[in-house]
Amino acid sequence: MNKNETNHQSANASGGRIETPYSRAIPEPTSGPIVTALGAAFLGASMVTDYWVLAVGIIVVIFGMVVWFKDIFPDECLEEIPAQLLAKSGPNYAIAGEGEKVERPLFPAEVHPYRSGVVGGLVGGVAMAIVACMWGIVKHGSVWLPINLLTGAVVPDVGTADLATLEVIHPGWLAIAIGIHLAMSIAVGSLYTTALPMMPRRPIFAGGVLVPVIVTGLVWATLRVVNPALEKYISWPWFIASQFAFGIACGWWVSRGEMVSTMTGKTLAQRLRIERGGKK
Repeated sequence: MNKNETNHQSANASGGRIETPYSRAIPEPTSGPIVTALGAAFLGASMVTDYWVLAVGIIVVIFGMVVWFKDIFPDECLEEIPAQLLAKSGPNYAIAGEGEKVERPLFPAEVHPYRSGVVGGLVGGVAMAIVACMWGIVKHGSVWLPINLLTGAVVPDVGTADLATLEVIHPGWLAIAIGIHLAMSIAVGSLYTTALPMMPRRPIFAGGVLVPVIVTGLVWATLRVVNPALEKYISWPWFIASQFAFGIACGWWVSRGEMVSTMTGKTLAQRLRIERGGKK
């Protein structure tokens, strides 16, 4: 058993209570997350700059992820909390048997499975698409306008196309729009699986109102750079309605499903169920 596993499995013999994760040891500092985030920023900037920025972003992201994952797989790299600090705060414990008092409960103890987020994202994506297509039909008499505008983030020709061109079907643009919409819907739906348990009292409010308001603000601040074509034709009341449609549908679907334990007290390798053949 290595040092990291020993840190995770330390326990208080008196009373039989198991210490919560990181009560005597915390993760070592690592540059992996911030380097990965920097690479992601380069990837985003490449959409409005040049291919060399994209190449740099890919290299930085890969480097950051390698550094990051080396520090957490198969066991997290931990450093012990100094004894003088433990003496001031004292260890925190979780329940190991019935009737024992929880001194520091962990939250959330349960989360929604990712499959709920994937399905919820698809359900929300359908609701959003319906509202967006209704805008195209009501305002411009074309269901293809919102679909074509969505591709403007990756297809430069959309930004220079006239309204007549945007109101007709383009098979290539349609395929790109479907791919973008599916990817974004699944990604946001997956985020709901971890975000909603943080607000257990009002999950529909958090998913259907709070998140859409935040997303709308982010889109408003970046739309002119990311998708000039959409910024030119967008109707903000309809856009906000589509965000609410996604949030309510996705939040409702995710919140109604079963939840799974976060496996509190288990090591990272145990939570991920990594098998290391021949290692005891």
